[in-house]
Amino acid sequence: MSESRVRRPRRFLVCEPRHFAVQYAINPWMHPDTPVDVDLAQGQWQALISAYRAHGHTVDTVEPAPGLPDMVFAANSAVVVEGRVLGSLFHAPQRRGESVHYDTWFKAAGYQVHRPESVCEGEGDLVWTGRYLLAGTGFRTTREAHREAQEYFGHPVISLTLVDPHFYHLDTALFVLDDEHESNIAYYPEAFSPGSREVLARLFPDAVPATRQDALAFGLNSVSDGRHVFIAPQAEALAARLSEHGYLPVPVDLSEFHKAGGGIKCCTQEIRP
Repeated sequence: MSESRVRRPRRFLVCEPRHFAVQYAINPWMHPDTPVDVDLAQGQWQALISAYRAHGHTVDTVEPAPGLPDMVFAANSAVVVEGRVLGSLFHAPQRRGESVHYDTWFKAAGYQVHRPESVCEGEGDLVWTGRYLLAGTGFRTTREAHREAQEYFGHPVISLTLVDPHFYHLDTALFVLDDEHESNIAYYPEAFSPGSREVLARLFPDAVPATRQDALAFGLNSVSDGRHVFIAPQAEALAARLSEHGYLPVPVDLSEFHKAGGGIKCCTQEIRP
């Protein structure tokens, strides 16, 4: 079945973890007294970039800024759909300075950037399916930002409520397997409110379910190109399930970033032309 899955070349924007550290706590994963092995983080991040390039994807980088230890989590900076960029307005004041640096990169690359008026944390909570945006709320991005996204992109936005603080962003509880040929997702149902679970079950009857153990291993903070799934090696059960559905898991260990509540997708902003 894997031969029927089609890889689509992607363009990613990332930020080197030169200043990565856990200096404050804005989610249950973060403990400021936890030491970070900067060399290990650099090596893990480089392995992710190498894996992307080895599978035919383009990777651009934004220069990291001192004093912004979470800037490595590029996905939170914006969401890009059909060449339109919706920027970010972070919930935590410690992260708000990141937006300026990413906006500057996009503008220098020739993009217009729309700055949201409401709290909006980019691809952390806005997930493009190829037909519409799935939009998370409950901990970070607000429902008003969902409305802004719909008005700006002109695509339907489906609001989903997150209920478990360990899965504070939508991209920690759900990812899209293919946004072009056969839109489908993998997700952890219990991360969502009952009504949101019903919505997902109706929209994606063939979705790949994940266990809590998969989700806590950051298995759902994955990136798929339609054929290959770049996934945390700790999410063994989910990787096996994806293989059964014809996808090819590519394990990449970003365990040092788990200390800040992030993983593969958190480090990866997709630029959709």
